[in-house]
Amino acid sequence: MISLANIAHAFVFCPRCRAEMAVVASGGRPRPTCPSCGFIQYLNPAPGAGVILRRGATVCLVRRRFEPRAGQWTLPTGFQEWDEDIATTAVREAREETGLQVRLTGLFAVHTGILPPDRPVTVVFYEAVECGGELRAGDDAAEAGFFALDALPGRIAFAAHRKVLRALGAPLEEEP
Repeated sequence: MISLANIAHAFVFCPRCRAEMAVVASGGRPRPTCPSCGFIQYLNPAPGAGVILRRGATVCLVRRRFEPRAGQWTLPTGFQEWDEDIATTAVREAREETGLQVRLTGLFAVHTGILPPDRPVTVVFYEAVECGGELRAGDDAAEAGFFALDALPGRIAFAAHRKVLRALGAPLEEEP
């Protein structure tokens, strides 16, 4: 039997009426549901966007300042805000994390995954070109730089980023 304790991020109490939540099958899935007012908590993935920014044969990566996976490397990426479209997210995150202004040139890939410890995410990766700014680590990046695909600076934090880098030609091995 599935309980609220088995469902990541499930509300214990209803945000509408404050009754204790229960697990009820809805749409073929167990979902946190309020037995009092009928509120159903849908646990959908959080959308994010990332940017593939190249200078010649190098690609821009940022080192994470904060958990999860602090100290590891990613493409410039972040979560979509409620009031922006996903392309705007990509441009904003590139600027916040690298100091560079970018122009998106095309969609590269869409990957799903889990942000540790248990948050489902969907990340839209765009290719982009620089159109201003100056490279500097910002926001939640400890470092930012351009690196050859065969000489990446360290461990790549997330599976979706490893998939993108492998598709670009980086010789990364599969990780669990």
